[in-house]
Amino acid sequence: MANVTKEEQDLQYTFHRKTAINLFNEVWDLMEKMDRTSEEDFQMIHKAHASRFHWGEIGEPVNFSRGEWQISRVYAVLRRAEPCLVHAKRNLEIVLEHDIKDFDLAFAYEALARAYSLKGDAAAKEKYLNLAKEASAQINKDADRNVVLGDLETIE
Repeated sequence: MANVTKEEQDLQYTFHRKTAINLFNEVWDLMEKMDRTSEEDFQMIHKAHASRFHWGEIGEPVNFSRGEWQISRVYAVLRRAEPCLVHAKRNLEIVLEHDIKDFDLAFAYEALARAYSLKGDAAAKEKYLNLAKEASAQINKDADRNVVLGDLETIE
């Protein structure tokens, strides 16, 4: 493989980072859109996976975790329990492996509670809801804690 210059490395880093961020934000816009079309549902899935891919090229474990969380949430929005659970589990694995705390830990448990709710597993849902609430108590910023707790209220 040919040597890559520092300038080329910087350009690749910038490309991956900018693309990952833009796709992540576009996914949020699609998730919040009330009248999404079937085609937009597929775009949302593809953009979430693409964002995670680009973070995988240049990011840190916290970026990988948040990407997996977003993919899980996309599948939750689409009410697709199996892939929702797969990515929620992957998110928690990353969080635990890299000792990521604060709201990322709480949201990892939230994603699992949401996925198990979709699957109809009430016991697992309650387990992860309780873990999310416990983790929320350790969140440093009140605003972040309130976001997590508010999100937990939306789990059916």
